[in-house]
Amino acid sequence: MAVTGQDTDTVRALRALEDSRSSVRLRAALAVGTTPDPGFVGKLVERCAAEPEFFVRDMLTWALTRHPVSLTLPELLREVRSERAQARSQALHTLSKIGDRQAWPSITRALLSDADDEVARSAWRAAVVLVPEGEASALATVLATQLGRGGRETQLSLSRALVTLGEVIVPVLRAATTASDPRVCAHALATQRLLREPDAGFECAIEEAKRVVALGGSGQEGG
Repeated sequence: MAVTGQDTDTVRALRALEDSRSSVRLRAALAVGTTPDPGFVGKLVERCAAEPEFFVRDMLTWALTRHPVSLTLPELLREVRSERAQARSQALHTLSKIGDRQAWPSITRALLSDADDEVARSAWRAAVVLVPEGEASALATVLATQLGRGGRETQLSLSRALVTLGEVIVPVLRAATTASDPRVCAHALATQRLLREPDAGFECAIEEAKRVVALGGSGQEGG
């Protein structure tokens, strides 16, 4: 069977995805997304799990969104069960960008509470995009179990995910403000403020919440 010019271009692009230079890998991912081909999907998903540069991973995700969901979804659903944290995180990130709710059953409680912060953050973002109508309240309850977790970036990610769900988070946040852990209380209070005032900065909200907790405020919201 003769090797066509297109076959040669495909092989070249796939090899370039593993080049030692990040600029070459970035251009390769752009090229693959610009001219989608079913033969690229497996390699793109595989590369997501190993790519060290954030901006290249983001381009790999974009390239995957340019391919048919029927091809990308099965590969990504396998990746969310990977033992490699980056594979799980990037697959979840890509699923959130594709936005196909067939992926919802793969967003398990285990992923939403993954020990790796990047995986958990990706799972939170994917969950609020993919959650079916009528299940937002249950999701909010699960997400609330992660209040107080990690550093500022992780806490901000969770607050943003919760706020995306809207008013269904009010009862779970109210309950969390009475938790015995002051980190949970402060995070719940800060998230309440972001829900009321979307333009409020998280840094200000969390510092104000910590002062309230330190002063022994109940944190209870009216209404």
